[in-house]
Order: sequence, then C-alpha cells, then structure tokens
Amino acid sequence: MQQMDGTADTPELEQLYRDFDANSMAPLWTQRDDLMPLVPAPRAVPHVWKWNTLFDIAERSGELVPVGRGGERRAIGLMNPGLPGTAYATPTLWCAIQYLGGHETAPEHRHSQNAFRFVVEGEGVWTVVNGDPVRMSRGDLLLTPGWNFHGHHNDTPNPMAWIDGLDIPFSSYTDVGFFEYGSERVTDEASPQTSRAERLWAHPGLRPLSGLDAKVSSPLSAYRWEFTDAALREQLALEDEGYPATVEQGHAAIRYTNPTTGGDVMPTIRCEFHRIRAGFETALRHEVGSSVWQVFEGSGSVLLGGSEHRLEKGDLFVVPSWVPWSLRADTDFDLFRFNDGPIIDRLGFTRTFIPGKDDI
Repeated sequence: MQQMDGTADTPELEQLYRDFDANSMAPLWTQRDDLMPLVPAPRAVPHVWKWNTLFDIAERSGELVPVGRGGERRAIGLMNPGLPGTAYATPTLWCAIQYLGGHETAPEHRHSQNAFRFVVEGEGVWTVVNGDPVRMSRGDLLLTPGWNFHGHHNDTPNPMAWIDGLDIPFSSYTDVGFFEYGSERVTDEASPQTSRAERLWAHPGLRPLSGLDAKVSSPLSAYRWEFTDAALREQLALEDEGYPATVEQGHAAIRYTNPTTGGDVMPTIRCEFHRIRAGFETALRHEVGSSVWQVFEGSGSVLLGGSEHRLEKGDLFVVPSWVPWSLRADTDFDLFRFNDGPIIDRLGFTRTFIPGKDDI
C-alpha cells in the first residue's frame, strides 16, 4: 500500500491526485500538520509598535489627509507582519491609531463590528454614541458596541490621538458586516463632563430598575481612569496587608464588565488593565486566543516567544495564540489589554499553560 505522504509513484495514484485537483478536493493525509497542528501554529507573529513612531505618522497624516465622507476616519491600522495583505493585528482583532485635528469632526456612521477607544494621552474630544456625547480623557475606555451610531468632535485647537480596537477580522471572516452612514457631523455637539449613559449606569454595585434586562454589550459608554486606578491601587494595598487580592505577587489586574450581566463589555472583545510593581515579573504563560497590549505608564519589557522587547509609554505589542509571554517592570508598569477571550470562551477553546505549573 502507498504511504500517506502525498507522493505518487504509480499511474493510478497520479491520476487520483489529478482528480482531487480537478474536483476542488484536498485529502487530509497531505495536510494534517497544517489543519491539525500539535499546538496552535498562528500565522500572526509577535510584534511591537513604538508609540513615538505611530504618533509621528498619524500627525503627518493629519496634515495631509482630511477627515470626511468616504474614508470616514483618520485611523491607521496596525498590520501584523505575519498577515500580509490585511490591516489586521491578529486573525480576530483590528487595532489602529486614530488622529483627530483641532476643531475637526469625524462624521457619524454605524457598523455591525464592535468597537472601543482607549486614550493613552490627551483630551478635548467627545465621541457621540447614539446621540450621547461622551468625554474622552486619558486612561478612559470608551465603548461603541455594534450598530450604534457614533462620530467624534474635537472642541479644542489641539489634535488628539487614541487607539481603536474592533473585531473587524472576525466579522470579515464570518461575513456578518453591515455599514450605514449617519449625520454629516454629529447629532449632538455638546461637551458635557458626564454622559447620560454614565449618569444612569456608572454607580458601583447599583443598577437602575429601568434596565434590568441583560444586554449583549455594556450600556456604560465610558469606564473612567479614576475608578480603574483606584481598583488597582487597592489590590496592591490589600496585598501589602497580607490579603489575597492580586493575580500573582506584585501584579494587580481588572476586567471591564457589562453591568447587566457581569460578563465582558462586548460579545467579541475582552478589555483588561494590568499594573505590575517595579522590579516584579509575571509568570511566563501560553494562552489560546490573541491579544493586543498598550503601555499606559511606566517602562519595562515583554518576553515574546523567546525575544525580549523594551517598552515605554504608548508602545503597543501583539501576542498571537499560544505564543509564550511575560512582562517585567522596571518602574511601576501600567498596561491596557484587549483580546478575543469572549469568542474563545464561548466556543470552549479556552486553555492556559504556565510552564512548571500546569500540564499542557
């Protein structure tokens, strides 16, 4: 019998393989390693983008490319070198730096894809979500769940940049995308300190009786830095007092949640924030699913698949599925993270491996 290695050394076998090709067929035995690897073998590769470089390019784009209908946003996707021909950070996640000049307005639109914004520096821009103006400030996580109309307006003469995260690659692969234009400007150009969504939902442990139904995405449009910072600070204070509060020694972390379910803020994207004490290092780990990180404050390094990369404020890096990673803090080190955890969890593929601690 012929071995199942894809070689053809008889006329009959050569004809069989020609018939496979002619009829758009591919036998498993010639591609088992590709279809069913022993461990995940992502095409996406670990990569680091330096914030200073990104901001310089975004700034020059602001001078040369106007915001308006057609392109809609001055957003520049971070393209993973392992996924050429796309603007994808990972097979499921899209990440971009968006730049809005002084007194500019990005017109409203909506789309099926879920989106958020995270602000590493700057202020003066309001994102208007379904007619509700939401202030964007340093350290804030702002949500735009799928099919919510949204636009941005800058009330100041100063430009502002932030990162966008969306599930565009996943939505594209599954062919679920819709898009619709909205207002040429924004439906409300006010600039309130607190959005209506926050006034209703941003009270810890309290939920309005008018909103007891479980919502697919969080109705809270802004997760403010002051609360994130306080939560992380208290975790480390409790650790100092000898109480269990951190995920590992010197490593505090929170997950942003949907107040109607206690689950993730959106059905396809998980958002977290991590704080590591100066001089501490996280355990090396492998995780199923991909993630994108941004340094919010401090300096340190990340070990990605055996290579160490220095990190400073604003730098972004991507961790593909099952690529081992760990973080080391030179100073107190704050990092924002988003990943495809809700998809992985719901499909039952969740797996984490910490060498020396877990069995694979």
